[in-house]
Amino acid sequence: MPDARSDGAHPADDAHPLVDGYPASPSVRAGGVLRLHLSTRADRFRADFFRCGAEVRHMGGTGGPGRYAPAGRYDQDWHWPGHDFTVPAHWPSGVYIAVLRPHASGPPDLPEPGAGAEHLDARHSRLLFVVTPAGPTKARVLYKVPVLTYHAYNQSGGGSLYGSLRTDDPPPGSDTPVTQAVTLRRPGGGIGGPVKGYPDAHDPRTPRQTFAHWDAPFVAWLERGGFTADYCTDLDLHQDPHRADGYRLLLSAGHDEYWSAPARRHVTAFRDRGGNLAVFGANTCWWRVTVSADGTTVRCAKHPPGAAPGVDVDRLRGAPGHWWESEPENTLTGVSYRNGGGHWEGPRAPLGFTVQHTGHELFAGTGLRDGDVLGAEHALVGYECDGAAHRRDGAGRAVATGADGTPPGFTILGVADLPADPAAGWHTAVREDGGPGRAATFGLYTSGGTVFTAATVDWPRLLALDPRVRTITHNVVTALS
Repeated sequence: MPDARSDGAHPADDAHPLVDGYPASPSVRAGGVLRLHLSTRADRFRADFFRCGAEVRHMGGTGGPGRYAPAGRYDQDWHWPGHDFTVPAHWPSGVYIAVLRPHASGPPDLPEPGAGAEHLDARHSRLLFVVTPAGPTKARVLYKVPVLTYHAYNQSGGGSLYGSLRTDDPPPGSDTPVTQAVTLRRPGGGIGGPVKGYPDAHDPRTPRQTFAHWDAPFVAWLERGGFTADYCTDLDLHQDPHRADGYRLLLSAGHDEYWSAPARRHVTAFRDRGGNLAVFGANTCWWRVTVSADGTTVRCAKHPPGAAPGVDVDRLRGAPGHWWESEPENTLTGVSYRNGGGHWEGPRAPLGFTVQHTGHELFAGTGLRDGDVLGAEHALVGYECDGAAHRRDGAGRAVATGADGTPPGFTILGVADLPADPAAGWHTAVREDGGPGRAATFGLYTSGGTVFTAATVDWPRLLALDPRVRTITHNVVTALS
């Protein structure tokens, strides 16, 4: 969504040289070769690898001679010098962070026992990669890491998929849509680079649009709870139609906004074959992107032909990259951002879900009754949220109409009506229905497999704060895996 602030990188100087870098590919199989692209003015570098699971665990490291290369543009491969590291075959699948530093700076600073990924987060000298399993495993859960969304907000090289039109773009009035591009071969992308967006007033420890902010808390909760999962990136799902084969549940959490057509097609096919999908987030599958054949460049056509500089493209029809205008995302997820909204800047008034159908198995152990409100005391709904078009039945319960493409049988388990007053700070997108009302709706449906959606980006944040949110999450993962 169109946030306005950026979180800049830390500068270096000759007395304190930094080591920066990025992986050639955001994922690598256990036992395979990870190519790191690094630049430093130091004589030698050191990279220490940490796996982020129930806790942060040091797994090993590598090093080599330092070589310097200048920074590049945000939309072009930086071509920094390469360094190959063979990932040990015994390393478990997971999300890994490399901490980069001059070799002469001494041993690594190891996190305290039980520390989370926020202790490693930084805007420089870090890179993220995912280790995928070398072969079939006993895991029934596959966790999807949204690398394409990370890079959409990554501002390394002076740009991202956000901002006004460039001087070389088609002028206003042209019939040519504007396509913006970013390269994955630059620092950043979940960690290690400047990030587009306002600070999160409800959790200021790390910036939004980073791994540490939403994904890491969910992954930590998942593994502490005894669930065994394998991990992949959205690029893996884009490139391999069989990536999710053999798993019962595909998981996504937090902010998974940018989807390619092949990735969506492969996830939909997984559902149609009986695979389950759980989305503990929102603003999901909002923008359609294309990925270059080599998997290194991502493009998104956000501006309709003739769009003026600085316009909020979510308020315009005809944005080529909007999934909803051609193939509504809620045909897969059950919900859409265009029926919800976003509160991007500053603290928001507490808002939770008014629950219904509390006899459903997903509410077991929560003590909730119809009409109770879930999560309001911790502002569960936001910073962005999704909804389904709905009406009220004779008993006052929200019932999905399906008029917006939500599949038949979508059961709404909770509703949060968004404030209509602009002073409340909520922003909304254009949609088919010109009415002002917007609401977040969490729920599920079955079509081949079962799809659950939490319909709010901040769901992972409340895992540490609300036992009822934890119980519902546990019930969902248990039932679907």
